[in-house]
Amino acid sequence: MIRLLLAEDQSMVREALAALLGLDPDFEVVAQVARGDEVLTAARAHEVDVALLDIELPGKTGIEAARELHTEFPAVKIVILTTFGRPGYLRTAMESGADAFLVKDAPAAQLAEAVRKVLAGERVIDPGLAAAALAEGANPLTDREREVLRSAADGATNAELAARLHLSQGTVRNYLSTAIQKLAVRNRAEAVRTAREKGWL
Repeated sequence: MIRLLLAEDQSMVREALAALLGLDPDFEVVAQVARGDEVLTAARAHEVDVALLDIELPGKTGIEAARELHTEFPAVKIVILTTFGRPGYLRTAMESGADAFLVKDAPAAQLAEAVRKVLAGERVIDPGLAAAALAEGANPLTDREREVLRSAADGATNAELAARLHLSQGTVRNYLSTAIQKLAVRNRAEAVRTAREKGWL
């Protein structure tokens, strides 16, 4: 029996996925959570073989949850499910320990097949996303630039960002300026929007 953990914040989608997967005699959904910050707790409480994580979760993103899960339970296979076919997400997910990356509108049979493949040691990636990721290239932003851009998303001033990130205002200004240059945009708002659209935050 393959024991599954399901993380999806929309209860109707989560219950439908659980019902579909439950139709397969090889699968048992042993845990369901609605938040990314509940994934690790659920994995500790239940013996899990595969975690299916939505990318957009409250508390922590599916990618952040995947990173934690992979660190504490490296044997657990991780399948990221997303509505957002952004190539940057794919690269980040794989770097975080994900074994599969699928879009949610894929047929249920494809999801079941992906679960079996990752347990057999394979990686499963939506082919359209894989092609787009190769065409897009690597994320040009450093971890620090991403952190500053994420913090700037709510419109905080440089002084507020400096206090929040424990940096000097000059350093914050430099990171923002470099990010704006790398993304070939005019200002920080455009930088945040572009980085988000590409899945680089």
